Amino acid sequence: MTNETMMQYFEWYLPNDGKHWQHLAEDASHLKNIGISKVWMPPAFKGTGSNDVGYGVYDLYDLGEFNQNGTVRTKYGSREDYLNAVNALKEQEIMPISDIVLNHKANGDAKERFQVVKVNPSNRQEKISEPYEIEGWTQFNFPGRQDNYSDFKWHWYHFTGVDYDALHNENGIYMILGDNKGWASQENIDQENGNYDYLMYDDIDFKHPEVQEHLRDWVAWFLETSGVGGFRLDAIKHIDKTFMAQFIRYIREHLKADLYVFGEYWKDSHFDITDYLHSVDLQFDLIDVMLHMSLFEAGQKGSDFDLSTILDDSLMKSHPDFAVTFVDNHDSQKGQALESTVAEWFKPLAYGLILLRQEGIPCVFYGDYYGISGEFAQESFQTVLDKLLYIRQYHVYGSQEDYFDHANCIGWTCLGDEEHPDGVAVIMSNGEANCKRMNMGEFNRNKVFVDYLNNCTEEVILDDQGWGDFPVQEASLSAWVNKDAH
Repeated sequence: MTNETMMQYFEWYLPNDGKHWQHLAEDASHLKNIGISKVWMPPAFKGTGSNDVGYGVYDLYDLGEFNQNGTVRTKYGSREDYLNAVNALKEQEIMPISDIVLNHKANGDAKERFQVVKVNPSNRQEKISEPYEIEGWTQFNFPGRQDNYSDFKWHWYHFTGVDYDALHNENGIYMILGDNKGWASQENIDQENGNYDYLMYDDIDFKHPEVQEHLRDWVAWFLETSGVGGFRLDAIKHIDKTFMAQFIRYIREHLKADLYVFGEYWKDSHFDITDYLHSVDLQFDLIDVMLHMSLFEAGQKGSDFDLSTILDDSLMKSHPDFAVTFVDNHDSQKGQALESTVAEWFKPLAYGLILLRQEGIPCVFYGDYYGISGEFAQESFQTVLDKLLYIRQYHVYGSQEDYFDHANCIGWTCLGDEEHPDGVAVIMSNGEANCKRMNMGEFNRNKVFVDYLNNCTEEVILDDQGWGDFPVQEASLSAWVNKDAH
């Protein structure tokens, strides 16, 4: 058994050159070597243009094959390149995970007229107009695809709302009227802004039976075509949770029993996140937003942050079997709407916290591993991440004992197991240099330990009960392993 580790294999500012899938295929063996077991790929579907990062989804059946929205390829490459990348990962026994964007559709092919009411953007339950007629880009007939794979056409009645009225050239949030229309029920949706069903573009109506049938048809086609092993579900706090629970259950019962799924429920509320987790019957994992926000805060506050509380309210602590832990991602990176980038001085400590512990599935961000260039540039942390990933592969096993007993210095030990007898002692400080007495078990008694990260150069000799005094430098991280074990 080897510890699971995921990599998010993209960041927002990748070049629009259509070569990303090729790069991933070439990188697959390297990812295997560093211990990556799952790769979260960016959305593979045709968006609003060749530069679309993937979240302005136009056609779920176009994987970079048809000339639509001014391009054949997506930002990341062609259909052939995508399928090659998936296969390259599978050959390395890495699970390819597809980013699935179901909440909305963008860039409709034709306008339609329909009745709406305008709502207050800050409270979507509040109507601020009488019913009236607008024009919206709600007809999707995919002329470039010409009914290949599916002849389904989208119309205004397949959506709950739009954000643009072409008839009067006005922007706003418009709730579409008609039989069985309106936002998702309050019980089934996040209640931020009164009702957070509407996010952007043409918002899909998951109550509509034609939509439900179409998505079941599409997902069967996509799983057969792509061969991916899992899904990352985008923007699920904006999607009717009853539909989502039924959708995932349908896939596992009829199409792929072992589909791995994790979802993005971006909210700074432990109650709301855990409530959602249970409301979908614990069918899939969630990204640990609360932990990310703690890491962000810790980086901002420095020694004023109480490290002993860093796991409080996190999924890592309360629901470790359902937590996908991360430091940063495409939404939190610099220049994005949810910008909350973890401070660079703290980033090695943050990755130590998710990679060198056993709770959750840690996710390494492409931008942190390979760096980010351009206006919102940041350095690469590949050197330290390679070391942390190595330790995770070979040392993070067995009983885990925590020493979260100091506001500015915490630590923990993993004592190893039969398959991986050499454990690790981890210590971090957000203030002064420090030292912590920790136990590595009787198996390690009298052994010599060294800091694999080379932040401390001295050696630690354990006593005859396996105890040792493990140092750490100022605002730093050290991971101590048996000198003879690497």
